[in-house]
Amino acid sequence: MSGPIVEIRDYTIESEWLDAYRKWAEEIAAPWLKQNLDVIDFWMDCDIDAEVSGSAPNVSPNGQPNVCWIIRWASKEDRDKGFAAFGSSPEWQAIWAQHPNANAYLHMNARFMEAVG
Repeated sequence: MSGPIVEIRDYTIESEWLDAYRKWAEEIAAPWLKQNLDVIDFWMDCDIDAEVSGSAPNVSPNGQPNVCWIIRWASKEDRDKGFAAFGSSPEWQAIWAQHPNANAYLHMNARFMEAVG
């Protein structure tokens, strides 16, 4: 895949840490991410139950993701280089150091998709 993609990042944060994570995300992390990456947006759970269906509806024992953000990339190769650079930047390291609990991630998932039609 060499064309444009989006990266959909889903996290399940321990419920006891969700309020502190929300404050960190709203005030510190999301604004910086939106300024430094092509972030489409950053979303958090709003206390509306998920609707799960299908022929084999299995929900993770960790529950549904309660954080989601989507980044636009020119290609998967661009993503791999850009994501590595962002993660090692001194600015992001300073923001990450303010995380309320970096061990509160029960589950993290990154999916890559391309537009159709």
